[in-house]
Amino acid sequence: MKLLKKQDGFTLVELMVVVAIIGILSAVAIPNFKRYQAKSKQSEAKLQLSSVYTAETTLQTDYDSFGSCLNFAGYQGPAAQNYYGVGFTAATAAVNAQIVNNGGAGCTAGDQFFWPATKQVAGNTLNASANLDGAVAPTPTSFTASATGFISADNGGIDSWIIDENKNMANNTDGVN
Repeated sequence: MKLLKKQDGFTLVELMVVVAIIGILSAVAIPNFKRYQAKSKQSEAKLQLSSVYTAETTLQTDYDSFGSCLNFAGYQGPAAQNYYGVGFTAATAAVNAQIVNNGGAGCTAGDQFFWPATKQVAGNTLNASANLDGAVAPTPTSFTASATGFISADNGGIDSWIIDENKNMANNTDGVN
């Protein structure tokens, strides 16, 4: 008498159904994960621009003028690993001279007005102040600082935020979508 062994396991059809389900779930999850990741990077821009705003209002309070001398104003720039270039497109010598005339001797032409991005996304990084989207050189009564960087490999991934003297913050170019 011959005994038949019971064979356990999955059929090929069952395995293919599982593979199809995993494929569908990953097709939905991966883009959502990338979007959430890019949104979390935007918090860096908001934090840095808030610090620039505080530094600029300190200059205005102490020396009756906004200026591009961010180090002198107390802004130290982002940490070594950052996605965004932060600051102004150029130094403003005439405005900084007004601060010096009002007693702010540390507001010199060599003071930093821009911090470059250091992290790369899809091989891109923002390392020149000329690439800041929406930044306007400070005047004695106004300023618009920018934080611009690459945060996503999708759709170019450029993200840009600005803040002005009235603490209006806006997302000029949304790198999330």
